[in-house]
Amino acid sequence: MVRVVIVEDHDMARMGLSMILGGSEHIQIVAMCSDGAAGVEKSLELAPDVVIMDIGLPTIDGIEATRKIKNANPQIKVLMYTSREGEVDVLDAFAAGADGYITKGATSDQTLSALMAVSEGAGWLDPAIARIVLTNIRRSEGAQKRGEIDYKRGKNLYGLTEREMEVLALIVEGLSNPQISERLVITIATTKTHVHNILQKLYTSSRTKAISLAINEGLV
Repeated sequence: MVRVVIVEDHDMARMGLSMILGGSEHIQIVAMCSDGAAGVEKSLELAPDVVIMDIGLPTIDGIEATRKIKNANPQIKVLMYTSREGEVDVLDAFAAGADGYITKGATSDQTLSALMAVSEGAGWLDPAIARIVLTNIRRSEGAQKRGEIDYKRGKNLYGLTEREMEVLALIVEGLSNPQISERLVITIATTKTHVHNILQKLYTSSRTKAISLAINEGLV
């Protein structure tokens, strides 16, 4: 059973989410909050598996609320659920520790898939958001070609092996552990070991933080 806290200030959106999630026998909604401060308080009190977080919230916004939750309890997964698709919001959300990002235009099935993926530690990127991530990667590649950033030096600083670099690139693409295993023709156990080692070397406990760091520091 996946225990969920919904943090959404719009009544209709909150009700819509509760109907979508309430229809699954694998999901339990343990609390619903209409502002960021209450969302942080309830999340830390109840320690749910996943917090579904809007960005535009009263008191404190969803990005700051996410940061507070992840700093206090990194085991809680946070799925951003918002109508915002701007580059700044996306990258700020990941930098705050979000484990996934889905837009409010997603279908019910997509929303459920995103929630379950995040709960299992696989992460989730909405297709529109994935394009933003890809654009940042290409921009970083362009900077590398112009000699603006010494990416090889950055890679060596973290001590990532060639295989770990391959796995990290696939994590940035949004692939789950089973998908990475299939792509690289390795076992799930081996993939999990690589992911664990990558997170340790990057000094982070979150795949999405690893994605943000990989993009910002040119590791992929």
